[in-house]
Amino acid sequence: MELVLELEIPARAEFIAIVRLVVASLASGRRALADERIDDLKLAVSEACTNAIEAQGAAARDEHVRIQVFEGEERLEVAVEDRGSGFNPELLPRHPPVTDPERLNYERGLGIPLIRSLVDVVKFRTSPEGTQVSMTLFGGPADLDPSGDPTPFDGG
Repeated sequence: MELVLELEIPARAEFIAIVRLVVASLASGRRALADERIDDLKLAVSEACTNAIEAQGAAARDEHVRIQVFEGEERLEVAVEDRGSGFNPELLPRHPPVTDPERLNYERGLGIPLIRSLVDVVKFRTSPEGTQVSMTLFGGPADLDPSGDPTPFDGG
């Protein structure tokens, strides 16, 4: 995997839109991904950035969130890293299915389940020094069609 982009933003919500736009632009320009998949990635990145900002607490104004985009032959990976106190994703409470009316009783804690539903693979690396959330979408380079053959030149 090759690092193709690295951003470091202040841990403030007003910078999330910039991250979302940059990641979406990179994904759409370099990968053969449907628009819906790019929208999924934008939402997952927004949730991960929001969690990273919240994890750093009230002192977040002095902290930063690091975003890295890696590219491989068949995948795009976005990693969001904070310097919060870390957490164990396996200890998060389980929520009822979205079709269950009890789900309406949950106002928080939906970001990680949402991320898991939007990307192909999500991994958490957590420690007392912070957390990294890595989100992967599979799809070939933009110049390949779904069969993996180069897109034919149309002369235009």
